[in-house]
Amino acid sequence: MGTSADGRAVVRLATDDLSSGPWVYGRHVAPADRAIEDGSLVEVIDESNRFLGHALYNAASDIRLRWLSRGRKTDLDRPREFLLKRLKDADTLRRRVLKLPDVTNVYRIAHAEGDDLPGLIVDRMNDILVCEHHALGFWKLREDVQWALEQLYPGARVVHRIPQGAIDAENYPRRELDQLIEAQDETIIEEHGLRYEVRPGAGHKTGWFCDQRDNRLAMAQLAQGRDVLDICCNAGGFALQAARHGARTVRGVDIDEVVLERARDAAQLNQLEVDFIHSDAFPYLRSLTGETGRPGLVIVDPHKLIGSRTAFESGLAKYLDLNALAFGVARPGALVASFSCSGLLQESQFIGMLFQAARRAGRGLRLLGAMEAGPDHPQRPDFSRSRYLKGALLALD
Repeated sequence: MGTSADGRAVVRLATDDLSSGPWVYGRHVAPADRAIEDGSLVEVIDESNRFLGHALYNAASDIRLRWLSRGRKTDLDRPREFLLKRLKDADTLRRRVLKLPDVTNVYRIAHAEGDDLPGLIVDRMNDILVCEHHALGFWKLREDVQWALEQLYPGARVVHRIPQGAIDAENYPRRELDQLIEAQDETIIEEHGLRYEVRPGAGHKTGWFCDQRDNRLAMAQLAQGRDVLDICCNAGGFALQAARHGARTVRGVDIDEVVLERARDAAQLNQLEVDFIHSDAFPYLRSLTGETGRPGLVIVDPHKLIGSRTAFESGLAKYLDLNALAFGVARPGALVASFSCSGLLQESQFIGMLFQAARRAGRGLRLLGAMEAGPDHPQRPDFSRSRYLKGALLALD
């Protein structure tokens, strides 16, 4: 390790044989011979001193390097212009190719590793843009990121947030956290004909789950004439679309009183009738056993239940228990849409868990189709975690 000609720190890898992917773990990086500030933009060379690219460095994280460029040495001579081009490419996909503004004013502009911006998420919520910093390096580049976004969305307000998981994993210094300003603004978002009042940058994730947009509409189109039960309903995205598309009755259940109040406000805003119930999902489902008015469409969309490898088995057991209970309360011939947003849970394991849950519930099960995040959440083939959201549409006998 050393310093490049322009004064940027140089990090050497411990190997010449590095696999593809957006991250380099600490075990693949040679010990530093000089102090490098965590969050720095560095040049990377291999064990044989050949230039590989530029990355964000953090010695406090097991993800030691996050690649920004594997191109030329000049790619990051002007980081601000580099970020503008990378964000413009991502934005073009959403606005010109996918034409998302035709159906919504809330979508993901930048999906971290999926858009070659590892550690940075940017969501648009009407006239407010939310930057979620999973990498200390992008937090340190936030002024450049904000400048670039303001070029793409003139007049938009930009909000920055750091999720607690990133604070722990990246070891954000206290002085950095002291600069974080809590989100205050509210705005009205529109999605497939419905309006919701949201507080961008506050609450769960960036303030709205953009990834389920297409799945919410797909499930609503199956809801006509059915009694719908939305488990872990959050702000009511699935429930309200189901009500709008002619469901006979709709119930939404969540343990979070704050998001339930948001859901009730959205129901009133859109003049829709939904029974929102404050309860933990597990006891609520157990209380429905034997109920005569059993649902004909059940949505199971819990928060991330597997947050780390050490929590894998316990989290998988929770998914199994939750789905077995949901299968048990559904009427014969019901449809169930079940989801997991745990990146560590592979799709094959998820499907296997669902069939195991059906056996536990004593129900026959057919897989009708798989679901995933919307196309504004692109995936990289060499990074399986980018396919974090998995869903299955199931038919019960």
